[in-house]
Amino acid sequence: MKLLSQRSVLIGLALVALMAATRMHHFGSALHLPDASLAVFLLAGFFITSPLLFAGLLLEAGALDYVAITHLGVSDWCVTPAYWFLIPTYAVLWFAGRYYARIHRHSLRSLSVFAGLSVAALSVAFFISNGAFYWFSGRYPDTGMAEYAARVAQYYSPYLTGGLLYLACAAALYAVLTARMPAAASTTGK
Repeated sequence: MKLLSQRSVLIGLALVALMAATRMHHFGSALHLPDASLAVFLLAGFFITSPLLFAGLLLEAGALDYVAITHLGVSDWCVTPAYWFLIPTYAVLWFAGRYYARIHRHSLRSLSVFAGLSVAALSVAFFISNGAFYWFSGRYPDTGMAEYAARVAQYYSPYLTGGLLYLACAAALYAVLTARMPAAASTTGK
C-alpha cells in the first residue's frame, strides 16, 4: 500500500480539522460557521485517493455527533434509523470528488465543470439524506409528497449554499496555491 505524500497528509488533516470545527451547527448562525462536512467529503475525494480517509471521515462525523449530543447539549432529533443514510450521502460526494480528480485541468472550463458537478453532487446528497429522514426516521409517519416538497423547499437552499460556500473558497485557495505550478506538477498528486 502506497504511503500518502506529505501534501496529502496536510490536506487530510486540514479537512478533518474543518469538519471538527464546523460540525456542531448544520446551517450556521451569526456566531457559527455552517457545517462543512459536505464539502469536506467532496474535497477529500478530490485530493486523496485512499478510501481509508473516507472511512476515517465517516467515523469522525459519527464521533463528533456523539460528543455533541452526549456532552454539548445538541439535540438528537436527527439520530434515527435514517442516520445510516449519511453513508451513501457522503459517498456521493466522495465519488464526485474522485471523478473530478480524474478529469481536472487547470482551466476556466474545468472550473465550470467543478461548479456543475458540485451542484449536482450536493443535490443528490441532499435528496438522499433529506428523503431518508422524512421517510425512514419515524418522525413524519404520514408524510405525503406535497408535504415533503414543502420541506424540501425549506431546506434545500441552505444545504446547497453552505456546501457551495466552502467549495468556492477551496477552489479559490487551490487556484492561488497552484497558479505558478507547471501543469504536470499541479495535478492532485495522491
